[in-house]
Amino acid sequence: MAILVTGGTGFIGSHTVVELLNAGKEVIIVDNFSNSKPVVLDRIEKITGKRCKLIEADLLDYDKIENIFKENKIESCIHFAGLKAVGESVAIPLRYYHNNITGTLNLLDIMSKYGAKKIVFSSSATVYGKPKSVPIREDADLYTTNPYGETKLMIERILSDLYNSDKEWSVSILRYFNPIGAHESGLIGEDPKGIPNNLLPYIAKVAIGALPCLSVFGNDYNTHDGTGVRDYIHVVDLAIAHLHALERAEKVTGVEHFNIGTGVGYSVLDIVHAYEEAIGEKINYKIVDRRPGDIDECYADPTRAKELLGWQATRGIKEMCRDSANWQKNNPNGYDS
Repeated sequence: MAILVTGGTGFIGSHTVVELLNAGKEVIIVDNFSNSKPVVLDRIEKITGKRCKLIEADLLDYDKIENIFKENKIESCIHFAGLKAVGESVAIPLRYYHNNITGTLNLLDIMSKYGAKKIVFSSSATVYGKPKSVPIREDADLYTTNPYGETKLMIERILSDLYNSDKEWSVSILRYFNPIGAHESGLIGEDPKGIPNNLLPYIAKVAIGALPCLSVFGNDYNTHDGTGVRDYIHVVDLAIAHLHALERAEKVTGVEHFNIGTGVGYSVLDIVHAYEEAIGEKINYKIVDRRPGDIDECYADPTRAKELLGWQATRGIKEMCRDSANWQKNNPNGYDS
């Protein structure tokens, strides 16, 4: 019986597929390559020595997705596929709602029809909005500040309603904090299109001269160095969390939510200086005005994941920056290198 991984050639998806294959799992990837490339499959094979099935398809294509279930014995799904840029979601909200919500509804309907009622869903700490206190627990108030986050929260609610209607479902919802880093081989990593939206890929581009300077938005926050503090997690630790969630889904039914973070907050300048140490060079940055809506600090309480999943992060800021730098050095133009 196979595990279907939607968006399995993306940043987090590809690292999770590596861990699944290394654990001896049968994997089928479905991806439309809207934010990834088919060559990722070759890189995964180099790392694992195994070739998994890859089907190019869009979750909005109901018939094609159903054919995947007709032609393969699928018992569970790890669901990554979806549009994910916060700023873009504000500019084109209807596309985000249609793609992320409708695609998930199609997937869940087909999974239900074929009796594959175990799912690990890729959610986000964005469902916490601006938290009232830190560290953030899973029972914190939920609200969102952008359409991307709203699609994650809506899908969480859809999954809860689905379980309430059919108690055979096992649903594990993983709320990621800030995934960074890359596989230690340097073969797979984050390859954003255009100018990166996230901090570490931007630092990496500045480090190799592809971008001139990093803008640090504000240095007057109530933090140890005045810059914003966030919970960054190594993508390999994050990938491993999915295996633990999948193992639990095979034993229990219900809907469970887990924060996937380190529980430690690092500031923007902490990350900059750790990256400088990793590459042995200075990063060109400048302090600019705060962005509207940014908060002082945001980091997880990952206790529930440790207690129920038997998972906790083992890689720190040094490993995160080292592996990111190694990926960028080996792939200055991403997967087009």
